[in-house]
Amino acid sequence: MRLHLRFQPFLRALALSFLFVGVLFSLAQAQQAPRKPPHEKPEKAALPEKSENPYQIELLETRYRFEVNGDSRKEVHTRVHINNELGVRQFARLNFDYNRSFESIEIPLVHITHPSGGTADILPGAITDQPNPAVVNAPAYQDVRVKSVRILGLEPGDNLEYRVITTTTHHPVAPDFWLDHSFDHSGIVSREIFELDLPAALFAESTPSTSTVSCRGQTVAAIPCTRSSYQGPQIHISPETPEISREHLGDGESARLVYKWKLTSGSSVNREPKLTGAESSEPDVVVTTFSRWPRLALKLKLLLSTFGSPAPRAELDAKSAQIFSAYDTDETADEKLYRFVSQKIRTVDLPLGSTGFRVRSPLEVLSSGYGTAEDKAALFLALLPSILPPRHFALCIPGHSPENQLPRPPLFTRILAVVDEGNRRAYLDLAAEVAPFAVVPSSLRGKNVLMLNHPNRGFLSAEDPDLWREIPRELPFKSNQYVKVDAALAEDGKLTAKVHYSMRGDNELVLRLAFHQSPKEKWKELAQLLSISDGFRGQVTSVTASDPYATKEPFTVDYEITQPKFVDWSKKPVRIPALLPQLGLPEPPAKPAPGAAPSPVELGTPLEVETHMTLHLSPGTTVAPPTGTSIQRDYATFASQYSAKGLTASASRHINFLRRQVPAERFADYNAFLRAVQNDQAQLFTLDRESAPAAEPAPSQASPAPKP
Repeated sequence: MRLHLRFQPFLRALALSFLFVGVLFSLAQAQQAPRKPPHEKPEKAALPEKSENPYQIELLETRYRFEVNGDSRKEVHTRVHINNELGVRQFARLNFDYNRSFESIEIPLVHITHPSGGTADILPGAITDQPNPAVVNAPAYQDVRVKSVRILGLEPGDNLEYRVITTTTHHPVAPDFWLDHSFDHSGIVSREIFELDLPAALFAESTPSTSTVSCRGQTVAAIPCTRSSYQGPQIHISPETPEISREHLGDGESARLVYKWKLTSGSSVNREPKLTGAESSEPDVVVTTFSRWPRLALKLKLLLSTFGSPAPRAELDAKSAQIFSAYDTDETADEKLYRFVSQKIRTVDLPLGSTGFRVRSPLEVLSSGYGTAEDKAALFLALLPSILPPRHFALCIPGHSPENQLPRPPLFTRILAVVDEGNRRAYLDLAAEVAPFAVVPSSLRGKNVLMLNHPNRGFLSAEDPDLWREIPRELPFKSNQYVKVDAALAEDGKLTAKVHYSMRGDNELVLRLAFHQSPKEKWKELAQLLSISDGFRGQVTSVTASDPYATKEPFTVDYEITQPKFVDWSKKPVRIPALLPQLGLPEPPAKPAPGAAPSPVELGTPLEVETHMTLHLSPGTTVAPPTGTSIQRDYATFASQYSAKGLTASASRHINFLRRQVPAERFADYNAFLRAVQNDQAQLFTLDRESAPAAEPAPSQASPAPKP
């Protein structure tokens, strides 16, 4: 039985449950310069070696033009050769995500050329414009939409050609704009043309004395700049890109700066994949008009703080008082408000920035009962009474050292609310709905976040010590996991088992989210995933789980499973493992390259895991248990016990990870600890059954002997 209770295999298995029930809907993030829609470079399916690509993009031509006021125009012209049925399915529908409040999409050309020479144009009736599926039941966000083109009659061997024009005007963050672009590195694009047309006046070398921040057309702050700290709008081109053409056209305010790339499948930029690690995620071309992180932080804070349309303080205080009285608990004020906003206000699952970082008024969000992640964070901070300590927004960026990247909104993936209380700073994920107070995913803990803080300060300086803060690695409570297996083995070799989980910590959050976002009729599928991780190959017959909203208590899951022919009694002897989840300890890091420093062994968040098994055997069965193990280290302890009494076999394993990592110089010691645990888990119970007594032969019916 293999359940990795700590590390990525377990989390990946649970992530599959989200995909299975369709709860991980992904929307391309709307932004000032929208990133390439998925159809432009469709995600390649996993292909066996030497197999034909489902399609080949013969031409990918992308042209951007930006204006001084932040407006932009993006035109994409694509020609695709369809190689097989998989390619047909991938291009059967083209989807374009946009926000109609500041974007528009035109599709002037969709054309098919058949191998025979025949052609077909897709009629306008094949184009639909619908609200994004995530906002169907959220009228306030109907501007977030998907324009789709259904490609009828597409067959292998066809060539598909289409042109898409995206126009952006009056973006909420204007006049600022930004762009991230990466060239193809897979060879799926035969010829790629990329053109970038920028207003030369913005990118001329200058060192102004102040950097202004505007919001909704009004200048609201001026950030003092020094010659050493100021950097104007920037263009970054990665070293792997080939040479470009650069032209300066026109004079004065109408002057343009035009960059052009023309690449083929044999060019250096797409001959080999990018390096792994953080470098692999860096775009080839980055453009941003945000000179420094404080400038971007201030602009977003003004948008998120409902600048220009503040809600009446008296009404907000009245709402807060109602919430406090509704929760007759010993929780603090921020804990009560957190529980209300996270659980009672439904999360509309849109990527960060889909609405241009505009938020609705707190009272409107309250009355509607739903909101985006930005709306919920803003509502929570607005409801906090003014007498409470400072509160902030925090924006998360994946990877390490985000402060060293060029400042631009597409980097942000999640927004948190932050509350300071004395020496405690609580980071709160309001959008998760079922996260315990001050619990954020392990992928965020220990990472730097951009703080939109100091509400009473007029500006942020580049040297502001609070601009970047590290989310604490520790959880607000001890992490532990308890697994109990109560099983029975029948005479015919059939195994039945009841499995109970009780969790506190990172995997608790994963399980809460999985069961919360899945309808109850799908819970068996989730439990089946867990059983496979356990090592069971049987059928889950029933499953129950605790209330995902009951975040003050550990999350529990119980399921029952049956597995026919678990053992074959005809084989002697019968050996079975302890019916317990195997503990997923990390393997030691690979041997470092010559001259490189060895890496420590990362153990993760301190965690205590207890597993217990009781196995009931059928009459006539004997069992011989293995020998237990006990190992003590300052970074982890492990103990196991195995026993048998009558028709009952028992097993327990207990591991306690005490530290986050093992120093590199103790590699040999950790390796010995790891092998000892693995050897213990490989031990088997030996079962035997008494043979049934042989039946006596029936009396012979032969004729009596003749009389003498």
